[in-house]
Amino acid sequence: MSREEEIARTFVELADTLVQDFDVIDFLHQLTARCRDIFALADAAVLLAYPEPEHMYSPAPCDPSPALARVLDLAPREGPAVEAYRTAATVAPGDLAHAPADWERFTAPAREAGYTYAAAVPMRLRRQALGALLLLSGNGSPLPAQDLSTAQAFADAATIGLIHARTLHRAGTVDQQLHTALHSRILIEQAKGYLAAQRGVCLNDAFTALRGHARHHRVLLTTTAQHVLTTGSLTTAPPAGRPPTDTSSTE
Repeated sequence: MSREEEIARTFVELADTLVQDFDVIDFLHQLTARCRDIFALADAAVLLAYPEPEHMYSPAPCDPSPALARVLDLAPREGPAVEAYRTAATVAPGDLAHAPADWERFTAPAREAGYTYAAAVPMRLRRQALGALLLLSGNGSPLPAQDLSTAQAFADAATIGLIHARTLHRAGTVDQQLHTALHSRILIEQAKGYLAAQRGVCLNDAFTALRGHARHHRVLLTTTAQHVLTTGSLTTAPPAGRPPTDTSSTE
């Protein structure tokens, strides 16, 4: 599949929020995965300022690497994502070796984790801002202007999708998912670690199995994660599952 086809596919996925079994956490995770692959990034993450605008947190990706996990402890307090959210503008200072001085608590751990470049684009629609999309590179090269514009378009499409999902037909459910997204990521990480130890596989493979099972049974990732932690098994359908569908892909 060409790069242009991948970009078009991503826009289609980001428009798919008005389905009956919409899972906001899986939706945001998919956004970060697509950004990482299309822009050849080391990592990408969504940070939301919801429901309290002054406090940001990271619900996605659900499977952060150890390096990214360390950065996500600091990214909600300072750095490009916070600035992009507050200014509603793209933030791309370039090489982290020359980042603004007031990013010191973000920049030092990010460089220690192997990241050399950071940028962020806001997730906003007109005057309504939800958060920011953080983009991290390890090759020292800044993202081309065209890639930053495409990332902003992805963030805009995701924001529109989230707002529509809240206001048009599932406001209560989507609000609840957004409100609990941080705790949901922790729950998913616990289930992922349990499965990895149980099956003797890496954390990424454990997350792929968890996510594939949730999609096959058409339930939320958090429901599947809680089921694993409660029953110690991923071999049975999680509670409240809908009729399974044929999901040949777990992307």
